[in-house]
Amino acid sequence: MRKKKWSAVFVIALFLSNLLIPRADAASAYSAEKFPIKEMQIQVMPEFDYPEDWPSRDIPSLLIGEYGTIINKSGQDYDGKIEVAVPAGEKGFEAFLVAEFPEENKPEVQRPYDVDKENGIISWKPEKPIKNNESYKFVIEYYTKTIDVKDRKRFTYEFKNNSSIEQLDVIYYAPMNAKEIQMEPKAQESSKNEYGEDLFFYQYKNIKAGETLKYSFSYKKDGTESSMDAMSKVQVPKDENHTGVNGLATDQITKGTSSTTDNSNRPLIGLGGASIIGMAIILAGIFVYLGLKANPSKTGKGSGQKKHHEQKSFSRKNEIKKDTTEAKKELRKKLLTGKMDQETYEEEMKKLI
Repeated sequence: MRKKKWSAVFVIALFLSNLLIPRADAASAYSAEKFPIKEMQIQVMPEFDYPEDWPSRDIPSLLIGEYGTIINKSGQDYDGKIEVAVPAGEKGFEAFLVAEFPEENKPEVQRPYDVDKENGIISWKPEKPIKNNESYKFVIEYYTKTIDVKDRKRFTYEFKNNSSIEQLDVIYYAPMNAKEIQMEPKAQESSKNEYGEDLFFYQYKNIKAGETLKYSFSYKKDGTESSMDAMSKVQVPKDENHTGVNGLATDQITKGTSSTTDNSNRPLIGLGGASIIGMAIILAGIFVYLGLKANPSKTGKGSGQKKHHEQKSFSRKNEIKKDTTEAKKELRKKLLTGKMDQETYEEEMKKLI
């Protein structure tokens, strides 16, 4: 009798375990609708920089950077992989960086990642589980060879996300020394940075999951010099209007928005960051400013994005490799991670040219 009783208990336990195991698996599967994006910034940069293994400068690079803040709305803590749609099937697609921002005011931390070219997905696992209803901040960068070179250089950029997006900012960086720039649709705002580079801005709210944004961009440009190389040769005046990315982002934003003098016809702040991370610090302030201009009653908008990109400048280390290519890569990495400020970066780059 006792044996029958224990056999029944065993069968029931086995049955329940079979039910529980699929639930555990489901809990670790990424479901885009359960992870809406609170805010995202996309930076589109033709001929901005080249990876060291790029086959030829005669093939222009298109660098895309995406900063996102997702919210865990799954109803439970999440310990699985994050999945972001990317155009992995496009010509020359090359993932370059995946990183997370585990702490406020701290540099990003790179994460190992996988690319599913068939389904157009880049995925990675955060270092720590994302707690229910909490946010997770990340950045991804990738290159493509999709710029067509004829009488003009032209490309089409298409963005389609699997998650809904509450706030989306898109920034185009025209190549240094580019002429006759044409865009479709027309940019909502435009500006020039202290290096003379043209910047174009778009801002959207409440983008639905699966909604597609498509842009065409064309220009004329002589030579194959990257924008980073061109900017490294420009001597920017050292005054209050050309502060680069030195200091906290909040300081730069305050300088650009609180002045009582007439600054409406000049760039809000210095826009000379020579990496995606540096640019994002400054552009976060620009979008806060544009948001205030568009709707003065909503002065609280953009504060989350501003905090997302705040970071301190750290002193550089004196470790530069002899090989010029490796040395440039190391300098960019230090700027990217906040270990080197913009002024020091420019000075060191000039020594390598």
